[in-house]
Amino acid sequence: MARRSLVVVANRLPVDHTVEEDGSITWSRSPGGLVSALHPVLRDRHGTWIGWSGAIDSAPYVPDMDGIRMRSVPLSSSEYEDYYEGYSNGTLWPLYHDAVETPAFHRRWWEAYERVNRRFAQATADYAERNAMVWIQDYHLQLVPAMLRALRPDLRIGFFMHIPFPPAELFMQLPRRAELLRGLLGADLVGFQTKVGADNFIRIAGRLLNLEITPDATGNGGFVEIDGRTVSVGAFPISIDVAEMESLARRPDVIERAANLRSDLGDPAKVILGVDRLDYTKGIEHRIKAYRELLVDGRVKVEETVMVQVAVPSRERVEQYKMLRDKVEREVGRINGEFGRVGVPAVHYLNQSFDRAELAALYLAADVLTVTALRDGMNLVAKEYIAARTDNGGALVLSEFAGAAAELTDAYLVNPHDLDGLKDAIVHALEATPAENRARMRAMRRHVRTHDVRAWARSYLRALGGVSGRTASA
Repeated sequence: MARRSLVVVANRLPVDHTVEEDGSITWSRSPGGLVSALHPVLRDRHGTWIGWSGAIDSAPYVPDMDGIRMRSVPLSSSEYEDYYEGYSNGTLWPLYHDAVETPAFHRRWWEAYERVNRRFAQATADYAERNAMVWIQDYHLQLVPAMLRALRPDLRIGFFMHIPFPPAELFMQLPRRAELLRGLLGADLVGFQTKVGADNFIRIAGRLLNLEITPDATGNGGFVEIDGRTVSVGAFPISIDVAEMESLARRPDVIERAANLRSDLGDPAKVILGVDRLDYTKGIEHRIKAYRELLVDGRVKVEETVMVQVAVPSRERVEQYKMLRDKVEREVGRINGEFGRVGVPAVHYLNQSFDRAELAALYLAADVLTVTALRDGMNLVAKEYIAARTDNGGALVLSEFAGAAAELTDAYLVNPHDLDGLKDAIVHALEATPAENRARMRAMRRHVRTHDVRAWARSYLRALGGVSGRTASA
């Protein structure tokens, strides 16, 4: 029997565009792990990717690319504000990340979210072939599975949540919580980053909707009975393109760049690195504060140890993100004012994006990578750092509240809210013997090489293909 065709539905299409001097638009494939993982699968299955092109108030024609059909869903400027910046990132994002920032609840935002989700569902129903497999991505589109099932019951529908799924005491705050749950339960398979997320979802579905739930015999998720169907729920931890990062890290120009970076930093004995999107969930302030206290305590010295913090710009129109940038920059300025010397800052702060080769060089140059997320679905930077360390060097300080902590148990695991514990972990990583750090890194490298992004995609699609969409009585 021929394999089902595949449709990926995501908020964004996997493309970037450049406006040429004559006004024409040139499209190219976006970099990124999800695109790399799904590209060969979509190509082999003559697949389709449905998403927003990034253009406001228009739906430009996006050409098919590398054998993959591109289908654009339009967003107006008001929908971008209310659906994307509003409900997706002003309500769901903070709530799903332990309410680190207070979520806002506005009916206008919900109405836009519902309207845009319906548009995505209709576009998918229009483009998907008969009996196709549809894989819907992330929190922006939680209503789409049920909407799509009503339109196209012939489809095999999967959903994957890239961010954490919260416990009941947080989720129950949502004004339209039942609609979101029913939206997700329109899928045949609902996947999460961690077992905790899957378990949270199952418990809430049973409690809020009074549905019958059955734990999976393997301990990974379970099953929810709804409307005469059985929905499978499980954890499928996402990963990275390990081969790509290893290849970059072995390039002579990248190795040379890493050496030059250390030279530019003043050839310190140790380099501490942070690489994050500038987001309040990443714990950047906690990490910088811990570093300052280590300098105050004399446990690290500027002459010997420097910190490099890369903060990639993010959602710059959102007020909370503007405030975070201001706070981080003030704290960096304070540390450099107190402890820096002419030409030798204590913290090298970079609020900009980096290409993949430059990131690989930074990873190679760093003795310690600090990941201090207050809540994170996975944190792929941690896995990138491990993949880049083909020399088995370096050390990873990793927050317990990142999804990656469930897999990378050989990292120096920390509670970022415990500044004393965070400081101790950083010092331990800096002062550990090379043998200890190599042993830890080798173990983590074995794991990420085995569980790379292609293994993740295969695992999820195999599970989606295996669920039968069976009735509850089957």
